[in-house]
Amino acid sequence: MIRVFRTIDDELVRVSEGGLQEEGIWINLVQPTEEELNMVAREAQIVPDLLRAALDEEERSRTEVEDNQLLILINIPIYEGTNGSILYDTIPLGIIVAENAIITVCLKDDIFFQEIERTKVKTFYTFKKTRFVLQILFKTATYYLRYLKQIDKKTSEIEGELHKSLKNEELIKLLNLEKSLVYFTTSLKANEVVLEKLLRSQLAKGDPENTETSRILKMYPEDEDVLEDVITENKQAIEMAETYNNILVGMMDAFASVISNNLNIVMKYLTSVTIVMALPTMVASFYGMNVALPFQHSPYAFPITLGFSFLLSVAGMIVLKRNNMF
Repeated sequence: MIRVFRTIDDELVRVSEGGLQEEGIWINLVQPTEEELNMVAREAQIVPDLLRAALDEEERSRTEVEDNQLLILINIPIYEGTNGSILYDTIPLGIIVAENAIITVCLKDDIFFQEIERTKVKTFYTFKKTRFVLQILFKTATYYLRYLKQIDKKTSEIEGELHKSLKNEELIKLLNLEKSLVYFTTSLKANEVVLEKLLRSQLAKGDPENTETSRILKMYPEDEDVLEDVITENKQAIEMAETYNNILVGMMDAFASVISNNLNIVMKYLTSVTIVMALPTMVASFYGMNVALPFQHSPYAFPITLGFSFLLSVAGMIVLKRNNMF
């Protein structure tokens, strides 16, 4: 799917796909077909390999310069609410800075892109390529922080359920959240390398590779401040992810013991009930034998036997209660 946007009168407006050769546009490719990739590569004069880089889910975060075009490949967080095995994941996002346009390529149309497309921020200009890229990077970091807070909230909800749980369902939920945190931490650290490289390209322009990057992605002092803010937000997200992961690991170990202990309590209670019920059963078994028995000729034999069984049960309950077994 191809969506083309341009900033018109301080607003991000969707325009026709026929203007791929125009200057100052944003081309958003979401799960593109081979035909769409070829069309964008031909019309916007983009290196095809740069367009396809983000379509590999295992592609690592990096920057690459080819034919005067800069590829910034990062990982963005996504919410997988319908997936039973994991709630949150990360996918590659390719940002290509070309001479006339900015192209983003991703495998899924997440709320991340929908929010950018609906944005009403007046400083979101498609023709200011450097600032546009930095704003995407900043929004990526804020989305990580948002999802981390959601994970923390879900962890607290599961914690309340675990106190009275006898099943493994809550532990499996915690395991899924732990997997999400591992994915987040790995992706955030990879993004950090890319962000630091972009910052170095502006501060140390003597290196040939840095010169190419800084020439394509020109930064003014205020842009460098925005990039430093992005790096700060990214570092904060890394620290939060690592902290939540450590807490989650400790919780899983603790609540595995809690579930086992809850099960032991139930088994102890059931054992005590079995013992109490066994006492009258024993009396009834004796009186079911075909031998001479006390009170067998008495008209009150049944009430006496029943009362004796009841007294034995009460005595058993008292003994078990005193020993904290009931």
